[in-house]
Amino acid sequence: MQQTPRSNRLHISIFGRRNAGKSSLINALTNQDIALVSNVAGTTTDPVYKAMEILPIGPVVLIDTAGIDDEGALGELRVKKTLQVLNKTELAVLVISALEGVTPFDIETLNRIKDKKIPVVGVINKSDEKNLSEEEIKNIEKELDIEFVKVSSKTREGITELKNLIIKHAPNTDIEKKIIGDLIEPNDYVVLVTPIDKAAPKGRLILPQQQTTRDIIDHGAIAIITRETELEATLKGLNKKPKIVVTDSQAFETVDRITPKDIPMTSFSILYARYKADIEELVLGVKEIENLKEGDHVLICEGCTHHRQEGDIGKDKIPRWLEGISKVKLNYTWTSGVAYPEPEEMKKYKLIVHCGGCMLNAKEMEFRVMQARENKTPIVNYGILIGHITGVLERALDPFPIAKALYKG
Repeated sequence: MQQTPRSNRLHISIFGRRNAGKSSLINALTNQDIALVSNVAGTTTDPVYKAMEILPIGPVVLIDTAGIDDEGALGELRVKKTLQVLNKTELAVLVISALEGVTPFDIETLNRIKDKKIPVVGVINKSDEKNLSEEEIKNIEKELDIEFVKVSSKTREGITELKNLIIKHAPNTDIEKKIIGDLIEPNDYVVLVTPIDKAAPKGRLILPQQQTTRDIIDHGAIAIITRETELEATLKGLNKKPKIVVTDSQAFETVDRITPKDIPMTSFSILYARYKADIEELVLGVKEIENLKEGDHVLICEGCTHHRQEGDIGKDKIPRWLEGISKVKLNYTWTSGVAYPEPEEMKKYKLIVHCGGCMLNAKEMEFRVMQARENKTPIVNYGILIGHITGVLERALDPFPIAKALYKG
């Protein structure tokens, strides 16, 4: 509960051929037996995640992947999962075995990493079994045009140097997106409306509520948390007007009615549309609902996995709302977790409705929105959709003038 959420950690992914020593490298970096190690090629199947700290970067998550040269039908699926990890990778580590040297698989993987403009560092692993000279390493660096460090996962030689190389090439974490911090000033009151219903996690707030609260505190403002049932009393009891009211999207209509019109109001999901994705693209997507036709395919996508209950927003409410607006019967596909359609598959969808993405890092949410845009598939998130349906979206976009102009245009 006290750890930085995975979605907020720098994602460092380890790529390379089978038996290049990726899992051993993860174990050496973390100083723990996190990843299963074996001389049998293809031991790692699904990506393995491990949270740790690398100072001065701070919280990171290391991702161990299957070998890029895996074979057979199952191997192809493993490679596909490995390549999907690129969509969330913020720094890549390419591991090459000193015994095998650079192979076409390594070059292909490096090209994929560079195509996505991901910073990358190189590791010559297994230096205890074959000690390459400095000249040989410089030749590899020249061939691949990235920096390399010589490492032995077994003896831990070079691990400190690798951490330093990671620190050197890590994306600048000092320039962070803000959830709400740029909309408020020190000592401002910010009212957060957090409904407690049967879908709410017992004993805690959901992640967007937690993170928004923290961002308010970090910027010297004052967070006031209440349910929608106590909102009216809360507003009357304050000695000054709040700078903004932020609500769970499902309480939009109630909060809109209670909150005076001279107080800005938005939702956690709309804040996240800007924080983790592209709010303008998502606003454009919601305008396409009225253009849906009978039998069109709609993808409802959630970044986490959870037990769906009766009345679930993704499974029940959104289909009902979409068909209420479009007046046609639609076909639905649901995905959760890391699942997301490939470009060819995406072409069949006339609309993607995505969750707020609180369990995904910004890199992956940006990728998902970008892929939809490149395939000319409209995409919207839950909060913007609910705001549109309830007629509250124009007001909820007041803090974001460009997005509001697109919505009205």
